[in-house]
Amino acid sequence: MTGPLGRVLVCGLGVSGAAAARVLLARGDTVLLADAGNPAARTELEAAGAVWLGAVTDCPDDVDLVVTSPGWRPDSPLLVSAARAGVEVVGEPELAWRLRLPLADGEPAPWYAVTGTNGKTTTVTMLEALLLAGGRRAVAAGNVGRPLVEVVTAVDVDGAPAFDAVAVELSSFQLHWSSSVTPAAAAVLNIADDHVDWHGSAAAYRDAKAKILHGAPVAVADAADPVASALVAGHPHPVTVTLGEPGPGQLGVVDGVLVDRALGGGELLPVDALQVTGPHNVINALAAAALARAAGVSAGDIATGLAGFRGGAHRTVQVAVRDGVAWVDDSKATNPHAAAASLTAYPRVVWIAGGLLKGADVEPLVAAVASRLAGVVLLGRDRQVLADSLARHAPAVPRIVVPSGDDVGVAGVTNGTAEAVMVQVVRAAAELARPGDTVLLAPAAASMDVFTDYAHRGRAFADAVRALP
Repeated sequence: MTGPLGRVLVCGLGVSGAAAARVLLARGDTVLLADAGNPAARTELEAAGAVWLGAVTDCPDDVDLVVTSPGWRPDSPLLVSAARAGVEVVGEPELAWRLRLPLADGEPAPWYAVTGTNGKTTTVTMLEALLLAGGRRAVAAGNVGRPLVEVVTAVDVDGAPAFDAVAVELSSFQLHWSSSVTPAAAAVLNIADDHVDWHGSAAAYRDAKAKILHGAPVAVADAADPVASALVAGHPHPVTVTLGEPGPGQLGVVDGVLVDRALGGGELLPVDALQVTGPHNVINALAAAALARAAGVSAGDIATGLAGFRGGAHRTVQVAVRDGVAWVDDSKATNPHAAAASLTAYPRVVWIAGGLLKGADVEPLVAAVASRLAGVVLLGRDRQVLADSLARHAPAVPRIVVPSGDDVGVAGVTNGTAEAVMVQVVRAAAELARPGDTVLLAPAAASMDVFTDYAHRGRAFADAVRALP
């Protein structure tokens, strides 16, 4: 889309909202801003010509399009007002899809997209590595890395599009506001209860995730996940990945080697050559390989890319070994499904858990991992929910509850509250741990009650561990 969009109202000035406003202003569109926060972005954008409306709740009559940040829920008064007025509401990924620049062949760079409750970021960054290994000018963007609207409008020194392939991570929030995004291949890794508070129901959350498959020529899912595999089952070209030997239309493992029997065939890489460990990361690697194969990357280049991939921060990263106790940061485990993947990778765990559960059910997780627990340290706003579940399923496991100051929310972080809480948590875990144990930060919950985000929580954990006497 090269023509003017008219008057565009940008709701939310976080990373994606501010990026959308910048790109729209550069195009010459009229940009209106609605957000109570991020004064630095507001000042910058007003200087560039945007108009600040303040904390409005009614959509102005002369607005042609609303671009909302993913944090804004569908029932936000301003978004409800826009819908009632017949004004289209889109997210930043949908805006980016409409603003893509054409490559030399006249077509925009294809998107290879990933969603799921867990594993999205690892899979997308793996996919970026595989596309780069295959010689593509690729970048990871969306819910990870750079905002999509910046990526699709970026140009090189000659004025041509800077990227010819995009590895895209899309959250359920972003997909909810996407209507025409059509990836060249898409994966739904898994679906478990999450963000029910935002979507209103587990079914609505599932349906938002499923939007990533609409129109995609290839649809990928984990064969072991019943919801995700059911979503791709009726697709014209379904591909599933498995930890077992793959059948036709699958990628899997044969005699310790990743094998493709769906998209060109052939052996890819020995499992033990992966630098990220655990069965969940084998699945992530297979899903990334499937999307890369759909993009035309050779088996040899996939092997090169996977062998060199080292993973991201706060995803089952061992930060220290002290007196025979391993300390592992998996702060990215922000829901029970993700925490289960970590907890089941270790035989005896002192578990650090708690935060904002977002309506997720912790009962199946606690029941499944009770036999592995050497102790539990609880923090965060919903810590009592976990404590009650532990009392039912693991009554003999010692647990320590750390007052978290979560009633003050993120405001308390500026006074050092979050770091002080984590110091108490780590010291409590050290009291419970014995040689051979793993102390695992896999909270099964979001972090924003005490910390700014999961990365802040992970850094505070690592710092507190290193500060142990």
